[in-house]
Amino acid sequence: MDYRTEKDSMGSVKVQNNRYYGAQTQRSLHNFKIGNEAFPREFIRAYGIVKQAALKVNTSAGLIDSNISQAISTAIDEVISGELDDHFPLVVWQTGSGTQTNMNVNEVIANRAIEILGGELGSKDPVHPNDHVNMGQSTNDTFPTAINISVVEEVVHNLLPKLEALRDGLNIKAKAFSKIIKLGRTHLQDATPLSLGQEFSGYVTAIDYGCKRIKNAIESCYSLAMGGTAVGTGINTMEGFGEKTAEAIANLTNLPFHTAENKFEALGGQDCIVELSGALKTVSVSLFKISNDIRWLSSGPRSGIGELILPANEPGSSIMPGKINPTQCEAMTMVCTQVMGNDTTISFAGASGNFELNVFRPVIAYNILQSIRLLSDASESFLHNAVSGIEPNEKRISENLFNSLMLVTALNPHIGYDKAAEVAKKAYKENLSLRDAIQQLGYMTGDEFDKIVNPEKMINPRKASK
Repeated sequence: MDYRTEKDSMGSVKVQNNRYYGAQTQRSLHNFKIGNEAFPREFIRAYGIVKQAALKVNTSAGLIDSNISQAISTAIDEVISGELDDHFPLVVWQTGSGTQTNMNVNEVIANRAIEILGGELGSKDPVHPNDHVNMGQSTNDTFPTAINISVVEEVVHNLLPKLEALRDGLNIKAKAFSKIIKLGRTHLQDATPLSLGQEFSGYVTAIDYGCKRIKNAIESCYSLAMGGTAVGTGINTMEGFGEKTAEAIANLTNLPFHTAENKFEALGGQDCIVELSGALKTVSVSLFKISNDIRWLSSGPRSGIGELILPANEPGSSIMPGKINPTQCEAMTMVCTQVMGNDTTISFAGASGNFELNVFRPVIAYNILQSIRLLSDASESFLHNAVSGIEPNEKRISENLFNSLMLVTALNPHIGYDKAAEVAKKAYKENLSLRDAIQQLGYMTGDEFDKIVNPEKMINPRKASK
């Protein structure tokens, strides 16, 4: 293995010749051998966008030579596209500001630009990672900016489209099942009827509300910390730098990013991500309930509820032949528990900054992006491998419906609650139908019962009397 020697403020470090990162990245690799959780591609891409926007502003101000600027820009484009992903090896468990990752980005861009210009890797000549690539910036404003960019892009381009597709898929089923009357359940006990379509409509609306919560939450994520530099004052940057870089980021992403109104809040906290994480947690709660409902409704197939038939995607057991399990429901619920856990981490991390800086940003970035990615992937998988193929077991639905004692509820307006309860108890105790029980008690004839106890008339409010 060939090595070169790079220098930083602490001395010399050997770095592999085939790596664009430098001394500070190498020190981090040595000092933080903790886990294997690395920053995902979308975060590295976002950091590249931050550097490209800053470069454009600094170049326009005449602070960077045009030839050097062009080489740096080319290197940044390669970071954004993912061509240099192998040169970003650092784990999440590092300094709480993310300084090592910011320097990793600076070093990779600088060395690649040096190579483009025909220079020697590690020389910092003619491109310097701090003086050129990091000009007018600090880790303390670039890192939260990269978080916001990556999060917004993933929410807008990945999560929301997939959640909305799942919502629409459930809505297709809700409409298709609108005339299938089934037994309702409360407390896991028999309740009054509703249509299968009504049941699914609740799932549709829950996800729709979730999408609205997410859209509301990301509004605050459009506000960027750039221009705050070290503590929010903007030291070592020129007037208007924050506004101009935010404008450049907006142009690069085609998203309405803007400079933060107050840089001290933007650096000292991470409340916008905490808010978004809360919205993702709420969506997870909804998705957990929906997928668990579907899992229970498909249970059996002969000894459970068995009202839904799920697609048979793979064998369900290594020992029980022919067994089919609700695998997509289980995958979704596991994803939801992970997102709920991530929200707890993000909440603690968001609350744990001190004075002018939140120093839990790497773990915030990792967890929020994982939550977004998992919910995106799980929503798509659940739609295509479960929801789209759901079929009603109408025979079992009918059996469960007409076997229920809770149809007695329709009698309340006619014979009163107490007598209706008496009918239900007699039917249960003596294993009678409700029709036979009420006739034996003398409260109603069979024909009268048939006119009143009609499940199709029990799924909507009674018409008001004139």
